[in-house]
Amino acid sequence: MLKEHKRSFIIGGLIVGFLLTVFIAVFMGSVIGATYPNWSSNLSFLPSFLKVKSGVSSTTEKTTTIRTVEESAVIDAVKKASPAVVSIVAQSTPLSSIGSSQQQGIGTGFIVKSNGVILTNSHVVEDNTISYKVVTKDEKTYPVKKIDQDPSIDFAILKIDASNLPIVDLGDSDATLVGQKVIAIGNALGMLQNTVTVGVVSGIGRGVTASSSLGVSQETLENVIQTDAALNPGNSGGPLLDLSAKVIGINFATTQGAENIGFVIPINRIKSVLDQYLAVGRIVRPYLGVSSQTVDQASASLYGIPQGAFVQQVVSSSPADKAGLQEGDVITKFGGNALNVDTTIVSVIGKFKVGDTVALEVWRDGKTINLKVTLVEAPH
Repeated sequence: MLKEHKRSFIIGGLIVGFLLTVFIAVFMGSVIGATYPNWSSNLSFLPSFLKVKSGVSSTTEKTTTIRTVEESAVIDAVKKASPAVVSIVAQSTPLSSIGSSQQQGIGTGFIVKSNGVILTNSHVVEDNTISYKVVTKDEKTYPVKKIDQDPSIDFAILKIDASNLPIVDLGDSDATLVGQKVIAIGNALGMLQNTVTVGVVSGIGRGVTASSSLGVSQETLENVIQTDAALNPGNSGGPLLDLSAKVIGINFATTQGAENIGFVIPINRIKSVLDQYLAVGRIVRPYLGVSSQTVDQASASLYGIPQGAFVQQVVSSSPADKAGLQEGDVITKFGGNALNVDTTIVSVIGKFKVGDTVALEVWRDGKTINLKVTLVEAPH
């Protein structure tokens, strides 16, 4: 009897529990049904542990772009420098269509003073029959008011009337190392403004003889930078930047028939010229009046001549002519500076001023002679 009574008690408890569960379910259903459709946004009647956030919950995956330190440096440098890089365009009047004009991009420049001082190559603006204009990155156009040139280092300074322009900072090209990452920005092909290419410094202390766009040979440029950053027609005059967005050189030449070989004028070569321009309003440079080629150690051993500047041509009535220099001479010292591939005559002349009288040591026909030359202002 006791066992049967205990079993009846358990069964009774289960029945009561079941009925209670059904009652709660029915009650909840009626409450929810009565408050629909607002129940999902108003669940205050529920205990806190039963509450859930309303609406549809979904997980959105964020795309994370991972860049290397080098990539970030390149992007930052371009962003900082490119507003100061300009396109130089030429406007001419064709003989076949008098009264009309044509405009085309021919080169690149970069702004170094906010009042409109722009650096570029001399050969970009060498045609004095053409009117030149500058187009900024934000597509504003300015006529070029004044052009000063130094063809001996393929360098020119343009002046436009403007204010508050973005500028680039000049770096230290003497600190450039082979293998260093560099960035070139320019008006590629004369129509692709602010094109960016990236490469490395392939060599330093190179010598190259560039030809102008008119086919007139310029003086041999010594101690230039070689880079594999792609330089195309139209890049001439644009800046070569280091990863801190500072200009270490001016792009000026490519080599026909070869890939990834471009040449750059070291920025330190033109700093003194720029300083003088800013001081007096024009380029004033000392002038000797010779065309020369540097004799390196290998050539000196091969031809039995000393290292120095081999004189290829003497300009008539120039200071060199008046001093007695002749074709075939080798200038071994200029103002006490021994000349070689690291110390060229062009770089040494730039250290002197117009009017200075300089002592020369010259090798001629196996003998050493001493001459003196008085430098004058280079003709424009």
